[in-house]
Amino acid sequence: RLSSVRRRHCEPAAEGGPLGDGASMRCQVSVLYFARSAELAGLRSETLSVPRELTARQLWEEIVRVHPRLAVIRDQVVFAVQQEYVLLGDQLLVLQPGDEVAIIPPISGG
Repeated sequence: RLSSVRRRHCEPAAEGGPLGDGASMRCQVSVLYFARSAELAGLRSETLSVPRELTARQLWEEIVRVHPRLAVIRDQVVFAVQQEYVLLGDQLLVLQPGDEVAIIPPISGG
């Protein structure tokens, strides 16, 4: 379960559902890029505005919209939201402002 009691800097989306609908709110989240994802994104961390309620797949699509080069690692990437692993699928995420999203591609070793 992903939950947090922090509530700050959520704003209504410019488009979408009616006010008060969780899907129409956007939140600032901290996105951390590791290994190959950092190389492809060109940075190690940033703050992004994303819908408060979305699936893990939709969250990935939001990030790829900002950094299209990340699309090449789609089938290998693992998310961690608030330090909990999340599969890239249809499960609903309810993000809180300031949540941390880590993009972790596979790390090869010998």
